[in-house]
Amino acid sequence: MAAKKTLMKGEWNLKELVTDKKDLETKIKKLDSLTKKFEQSKKSLKNTISSGQFNSALKTLEQLNEVDSILGSYASLRFSEDTQSDENSALMTRITRLDTAISNRMTFFFNWWKKEVDDKNARRLIKDAGELSYYMDYSRRTAKYMLSEPEEKIINTMSSTGISSLIKLYGKITNAFEYNLKIGGRSRSFTREELAAFVRGPDMRMREAAYRALQGKYSTNLGVIGDIYQSRVLYWHDNFIDMRGYKSPISARNIMNDLSDDSVSVLLDVCRENSGVFREFFKIKAKVIGVRRLRRYDLYAPVAEKSSRADYTYGKAESMIIGAWEKVNPQLASYAKRIFDQGHIDYSIRKGKKSGAFCNGVTPQITPYVQVNYNGKLDSVFTLAHELGHAMHNCAAAKHSIMNMDAPLPIAETASTFSETVLAEDIIPKMQKDALRGLLFKRMDDFYATIGRQSYFTLFEIAAHEKISAGAMSSDINKVYYANLSEQFGNAIDLSRDFEVEWSSIPHFFNTPFYCYAYSFGNLLALALYQRYREEGGKFAKEYQDILAAGGSQNPQKMLAEHDIDISSPKLWRDGFDYIKGQVALLRKSV
Repeated sequence: MAAKKTLMKGEWNLKELVTDKKDLETKIKKLDSLTKKFEQSKKSLKNTISSGQFNSALKTLEQLNEVDSILGSYASLRFSEDTQSDENSALMTRITRLDTAISNRMTFFFNWWKKEVDDKNARRLIKDAGELSYYMDYSRRTAKYMLSEPEEKIINTMSSTGISSLIKLYGKITNAFEYNLKIGGRSRSFTREELAAFVRGPDMRMREAAYRALQGKYSTNLGVIGDIYQSRVLYWHDNFIDMRGYKSPISARNIMNDLSDDSVSVLLDVCRENSGVFREFFKIKAKVIGVRRLRRYDLYAPVAEKSSRADYTYGKAESMIIGAWEKVNPQLASYAKRIFDQGHIDYSIRKGKKSGAFCNGVTPQITPYVQVNYNGKLDSVFTLAHELGHAMHNCAAAKHSIMNMDAPLPIAETASTFSETVLAEDIIPKMQKDALRGLLFKRMDDFYATIGRQSYFTLFEIAAHEKISAGAMSSDINKVYYANLSEQFGNAIDLSRDFEVEWSSIPHFFNTPFYCYAYSFGNLLALALYQRYREEGGKFAKEYQDILAAGGSQNPQKMLAEHDIDISSPKLWRDGFDYIKGQVALLRKSV
């Protein structure tokens, strides 16, 4: 009953993670105990270590990571509930520092594995590691980027009170922002999530006012936010380029994703060469809404007012998403239903809550948690479907170790986008003409937001990191971002100067540099996968489940190749754009 009550309030039930303060302290003690047990393996770490001893140490490492993940997830989810709570902030700080201390105590193992084991014995131990063979092989392949044990400890320690604290401060500052708008002659205060409803709403004046309020707040605070971003970039450069020797800032992320630089470069090149399809779409949209040319404020303007104003209760969204998935893959649908039933979704909009949406996978045994800021619009329904795609992916991969459970970012974003596509394809035949046209335009809006926009975000980051490393200031970064927008939009959009500070409002730039290309990767790949589902039906639905079930247990490029998917080929990404071009052609005929 407790879970049901929490769910009805729109807040998630975290009791499965930590029941009370006593349980929190018990888990912290357990983490320390497991770490001490793991530390005892140090005396056996020799080239001649037996596979049995090695696997025993790995088993303890798995258990340790599970408890650590539970504690970290609990603190993070509590902080997301209310970023302004001193108690939540203190808990987040405590667990972050604890995690750093634990990481430092484990450094000896990975330093030994990456630096001291000879290749012959490493191959022997990898071969006998069973479920963790890929994890240990990948770890071994990143050996050249690892520093000495004392250096790694220093970096971990300084990170918890340095860059991690700055990123936390960015979240605390920006999540506290309130945006004032005049409604009916009265000034009212709104959260960023509430502004999103105006940005995508039918009133042209309110769209502009919402954007001006948003950009104005970040412009006013650009001094401190810009300093935080410069510190983030310089830390990334110092850590990954100067000290570890990665080829470039983005190369560090590519290797974390176990993707080659060339494959990511091919993706970005194809996105850039096909940016014209979105400019063509913007011109069609301008014609439909009755303006000569879209302003940047109007980028997400709804086309069909009936569709944009329609409200969908949270319960209706649940039935739509689960119903669509039951037709495609009942097993995956059951995973989504479990997340609703267990109260693992925080969906209400409230002051102090973290903006945006995410899915938090904890351990293979625990159902993942999802946050959305649900406003009852169709966009929110799709956002919920998106995050549930991540959650279904997590559930499908639950047979793996916690160390192999999570797929790299690009593959993870494939699952979320495929989930959105399943929902769209299910509801399109049921929609009336005006609502259908609105949905088709909405999908094109989303294709731009998750493919075109995200690829250009990545291109901006590449340029910004280069500029800041060479001594650029916030005003210089404004110019870089404005040039990036100008290239994207060409003559299809009237671009106002207030958008040059928009980069400072993008959390991914601060939290997870070079994350954004994962959206472009995932969306384009999802379109290709759905085309195969259309052709092969249930046969591919099972194959798709197998792709999700792989989690992070295989190299993504090799895993996809087993299903005849070649991510190093421009043709794959161009096929995704062909789908988008087909959508634009349909829209052109309808106006």
